[in-house]
Amino acid sequence: MAHKHDPNEKIVFIGDSRVRKRDYSNVTPPDYTSFPGKSEAFIPNFLLKEWMVGVVVLIGFLTLVIAEPAPLGYPADPLNSAFIPMPDWYFLFLYQLLKYPYASGDFIVLGVLGLSGIPFIALLLAPFLDTGKERRFYRRPIASSLMIVSLVAVAYLTWVSWDHYQHELEANGQTPEHIEREIKAEEAVEKGLPRPVPGKEKIPAMVAADDPAFTETMTQAQCIACHGAELEGGGAPALRGIGDVLSKEELVEIVTNGKNNGAMPSFKDSLSAEQIDQIATWLSSQKAGAAE
Repeated sequence: MAHKHDPNEKIVFIGDSRVRKRDYSNVTPPDYTSFPGKSEAFIPNFLLKEWMVGVVVLIGFLTLVIAEPAPLGYPADPLNSAFIPMPDWYFLFLYQLLKYPYASGDFIVLGVLGLSGIPFIALLLAPFLDTGKERRFYRRPIASSLMIVSLVAVAYLTWVSWDHYQHELEANGQTPEHIEREIKAEEAVEKGLPRPVPGKEKIPAMVAADDPAFTETMTQAQCIACHGAELEGGGAPALRGIGDVLSKEELVEIVTNGKNNGAMPSFKDSLSAEQIDQIATWLSSQKAGAAE
């Protein structure tokens, strides 16, 4: 308080003790552009934004996966020496990287663990190593250069791997299995035939398909739920040609008591001995060439 107009007089400001002083140190400012040179906290502000970007990218990736299903080839054939194995497109750059001498052979550990693990470790350590407050990419030469080099390397290795694969197919005169399957399916549909099931073209024809053992008893027992509507196989092995593999007595034993710890259920409580014998007799007649 001041009582006189003396310039040397000490002025004392008296505050109101009833007004509490607020602490603004932990309050997040609404706009960081008001504070030049300052940056927002990594946790939780920046991390939350990264998570939201990750969610958007993941949704986009899942949309692409659903819209363009992965081509499924025929069952693996270890005797097919002409088959060219290829990983999914997002692993092509690693696949190509492992072909180089410094990432294979005597250096396989470096190629598998080192070259593929270093980028992921770098991403984990990035928030702790790159602590600069500058957010413009051209003001962060090291981080920006590493990111650009990584993107160029991934794009280049992916292109080289795919180009090499196309040259191998052309040199060997091969057609990829999923394309061959699509062509056969289109031809079958044009002829009014059912779409071929890959890997099951050599299954023997069904013998006596109108037998009551199949049309009534096995239908009642829901055998087709696992073995397929035409016993061509599905969740369980195909039963066409089973007579060449198992005898009637073995079939009776399997149908009665089950097999593989319940994978093939027991029907002794749901089917009579006569019905089981009827099924076993019919299945034992399912032999290759018997329908010809």
